[in-house]
Amino acid sequence: MAVSANRLELLQIADAVAREKVIDRGIVIAAMEDAIQKAARSRYGSETEVRAEINPRTGEIRLQRLLQVVEAVENPATEIDLVDAKSRNPAAQVGDFIAEPLPPMDFGRIAAQSAKQVIVQKVREAERDRQFDEYKNRIGEIVNGVVKRVEYGNVIVDLGRGEAIVRRDELIPREAFRNGDRIRAYIYDVRREQRGPQIFLSRTHPQFMAKLFAQEVPEIYDAIIEVKSVARDPGSRAKIAVYSRDSSIDPVGACVGMRGSRVQAVVQELQGEKIDIIPWSPDAATFIVNALQPAEVAKVVLDEDAERIEVVVPDDQLSLAIGRRGQNVRLASQLTGWDIDILTEQEESERRQKEFAERTQLFVDALNVDEVVGQLLASEGFASVEEVAYVDLDEIASIEGFDEQTAEEIQARAREHLEEIERQLDEERRALGVEDELRDVAGVTTQMMVALGKDGIKTVEDLAGCATDDLIGWTERKNGETVRHPGALSELEISRAEAEEIVMAARIAAGWIEAPVVEEEDVDAEEDGVEGEAAR
Repeated sequence: MAVSANRLELLQIADAVAREKVIDRGIVIAAMEDAIQKAARSRYGSETEVRAEINPRTGEIRLQRLLQVVEAVENPATEIDLVDAKSRNPAAQVGDFIAEPLPPMDFGRIAAQSAKQVIVQKVREAERDRQFDEYKNRIGEIVNGVVKRVEYGNVIVDLGRGEAIVRRDELIPREAFRNGDRIRAYIYDVRREQRGPQIFLSRTHPQFMAKLFAQEVPEIYDAIIEVKSVARDPGSRAKIAVYSRDSSIDPVGACVGMRGSRVQAVVQELQGEKIDIIPWSPDAATFIVNALQPAEVAKVVLDEDAERIEVVVPDDQLSLAIGRRGQNVRLASQLTGWDIDILTEQEESERRQKEFAERTQLFVDALNVDEVVGQLLASEGFASVEEVAYVDLDEIASIEGFDEQTAEEIQARAREHLEEIERQLDEERRALGVEDELRDVAGVTTQMMVALGKDGIKTVEDLAGCATDDLIGWTERKNGETVRHPGALSELEISRAEAEEIVMAARIAAGWIEAPVVEEEDVDAEEDGVEGEAAR
């Protein structure tokens, strides 16, 4: 390669590379200029500041050396004195640069090889930038490509205008691809990498199945039917929840298609993966019952704070509800976002009997009554000593076999028991070093003070600095499962609203914020309303 090489050939090479790599022609010419500059420095010295310019229309190459204007020259390769500089440019000043033309030169073999490497590197960088810019906004799309090669189980895919990779763990189990095979996959990430593909594809991603349904079902593409959630055990089984915005269209039937044609097209693409199409419901209990199909559900019990649900199924439906290796209940949990506990009717009956026995024993021990009295209280729905102590006396007296005197005695014993517990808790609170002022915070009980003290929250300021989650705990999803992190008051089972009120009350008590002021107009309006009712 020489500076005096055929100019037309140089431009033809630039055009060919630009077309092949789908990059701007100017980037290729700039890469050639950098390569020529590097080769020229090896000829004239690495400290020499060489500039190469290629005319994009004629292909003419100009080489120049930049010399800095100085008072006294120390390095002739990089400097020129002021007198010589003014002879070339009368306006030259110390510190300016003078461009000195260099004669055409032939590159040696090493210089030519070095120049080639520079061009290849610059073109590759430009190509990678172009790929990133083109595909970064296409995350979430399905693309078609051709298998270019397979490396250690990873499939390299030629997308035509870019190169992508399907990692081994993003392939459906037991599927194999060979060079030249057509492949369809989901773009789940595009990121800049120093080397290798920057476009990451998946055939196991839940949204891959959702996008396949969007291609097969026009109602999904037209947003008449919405895919609410997807759960997959790739290559084995999947569940997809769908919802129709048009009440006249059955979302499940639309996804199945005539004689199953639509769902079968998706199943074939997913290597025979069995798909359960579930009707979505805004009611969590109904949605979970649907998600556990084909198992029949007898009863559900929701715990919305913990996002947990207990499902009771007939004894003969237990294995069907759980599925092989827990597959059915696991997919249903991923689909709904709830933790699901499955019980048989017999197990639920045994648990209820156990809870009844525990409540009975609680009343026997706390109230110092015989077992029959404890059973009567438990069977009437009393679940705690507090309920017995502060319920209306008539409710206890109305229990069969009780009279008013018996009810008064039971309620008195309940209150004595609670007072003794309060005394013990207060002693424990003092031992933990929890300050008395914390008791003045609205909503805080002695039992809460003990729990807070065990968690290191001992002053009003400590409580004011807490977040709501610090008190009630929080949950997060990890690997498809819900992980529960307990808070200081988790064992007391207070609600989020109660925790928020306690934290706000603590901040008011600490002087961090001011208590909300009730508007006088609202007070006057309430008083007027009361007076009006009295007048009527």
